[in-house]
Amino acid sequence: MATRLARAGAAVALAARSTEELEAVAAAITADGGTARTIPADVTDAASVEAMVADAERALGPLDLLVNNAGRGAVPGPVWASDPDDWWATFDVNVRGVFLCMRAALARMVPRGRGRIVNVSSRVGNLAMPHASAYGVSKCAVTRLTEVAAAEARPHGIAVFALEPGTVRTAMTERLIASEAARTWLPGYVATFADGHDVQPDEAAALVERLARGDADALSGRFVSRADDLDALIAGAGGESRTLRLVP
Repeated sequence: MATRLARAGAAVALAARSTEELEAVAAAITADGGTARTIPADVTDAASVEAMVADAERALGPLDLLVNNAGRGAVPGPVWASDPDDWWATFDVNVRGVFLCMRAALARMVPRGRGRIVNVSSRVGNLAMPHASAYGVSKCAVTRLTEVAAAEARPHGIAVFALEPGTVRTAMTERLIASEAARTWLPGYVATFADGHDVQPDEAAALVERLARGDADALSGRFVSRADDLDALIAGAGGESRTLRLVP
């Protein structure tokens, strides 16, 4: 996603705990003629997130786009056999992390009256997928948080989206599919990768680029997938975005 945005002309701030990986991506972006800054940060820590966003703006200028892509999985298994601390740690990254980053970004975007946010969610958040309760429920929360933030931010000219990137082979998924717990409790998920049915990351990156350009602002608050026909969704929206109204 960062590479694609940089190629489209964005100055990109890369934030994660993995400094070595950050530097490698930044070097590749720079070698390709782009602009990138690395900022080691922990999305579960409010002070770290605030410092991250402040650093990015000092170095690169006002924040126009936030992509919340940090994620954590949990050890799969039935609810009654899940470790409570492992289960909740997934929420610490997947929900608290998204909230903290949105909070810091929106505090700057709202006074300017512009900005876009993309929260990476998952179709698992829309399903009752057995043995993946922590991940699924946390991503369900991300999607609903996106809807609420979009409704709040819409009057200030800000669009917020939940993105379904598909089943992408990442370091996190590699660790999961190699585990005995996944082979026991999520054999279908493991088979997706074994059968070569995983999704290339550039499919989601292409969608992020379109959202960043403002092509789909009328869909703010929506859960959008890399498999969607975005043009058809935009045409169906008729240029009007929906706002939830609470009626007494």
